[in-house]
Amino acid sequence: MSRITARRRISRLTVGSADRPGSRSERADFLAVEEPLEIRVAGRSLAVTMRTPGHDVELAAGFLVSEGVIGASEDFASARYCAGATADGLNTYNVLDVSLAPGVAPPDPSLTRAFATTSACGLCGKATIDSVRTASRHTVADDQARLDAEVLVGFPDALRAQQAVFDRTGGLHAAGLFDAGTGELLVSREDVGRHNAVDKVVGWALMNDRLPARGCALMVSGRASFELTQKALMAGIPILAAVSAPSSLAVDLAVDAGLTLVGFLRDDSMVIYSRADRISAREAVETAKAGTP
Repeated sequence: MSRITARRRISRLTVGSADRPGSRSERADFLAVEEPLEIRVAGRSLAVTMRTPGHDVELAAGFLVSEGVIGASEDFASARYCAGATADGLNTYNVLDVSLAPGVAPPDPSLTRAFATTSACGLCGKATIDSVRTASRHTVADDQARLDAEVLVGFPDALRAQQAVFDRTGGLHAAGLFDAGTGELLVSREDVGRHNAVDKVVGWALMNDRLPARGCALMVSGRASFELTQKALMAGIPILAAVSAPSSLAVDLAVDAGLTLVGFLRDDSMVIYSRADRISAREAVETAKAGTP
């Protein structure tokens, strides 16, 4: 974990009260590493994103899926870190050059990010509003995936159990791809950026010839933004679940595309915002409607 976590000296302060004294201590602590990754395609710079090092090839592959550049494993040829990435010729392992398969069109120049994206923002570098919504080559509306609610409520704990770096730092997001039929966790990834964690999962799926990810569910540790919803659609994932709230635009996109969007997945409850027919509950009893919000 040498490049994933960093050790720093910290001061921990506890404020006291009338019946409890405060305290101050110094100790070493672990932080999640954040470094830039420049993604190049055929030697041409496409984007710079702030990420947690690790699974960089998956991240680049997933990013290209999200951007609509590739959509299947045969579109991706190889990737290599660029030596001589610095003035003194060192390999920082922060510049990755991707080669596409013969016949695959290179990224449109308009996709080039205008500036580095932060770990909190994957769409910040988009040049125009129209370029935000990317057309997917995969459809999810006709996906016959069905997911038992009793299985679904176990996803957050299953994903949390895989967050080894989070246990040390408390500073990473996570994403996991589950088989909707069996509830099996197929892959999980961590990153300082929510969008990077999802791109790493999507990249894994692409490199393992699992796109479109039909019959699968994507679980994310935070909220369901428009961007994460779009990434699910670009990968052909029919179900997206989040432990927190979705945005209005994420719900609109899910409804329009026929994607099942679940939010506030905590303990034994959830809120389903679209395509609730994919979520089954054996003993659910319909209660009276509380009114229109």
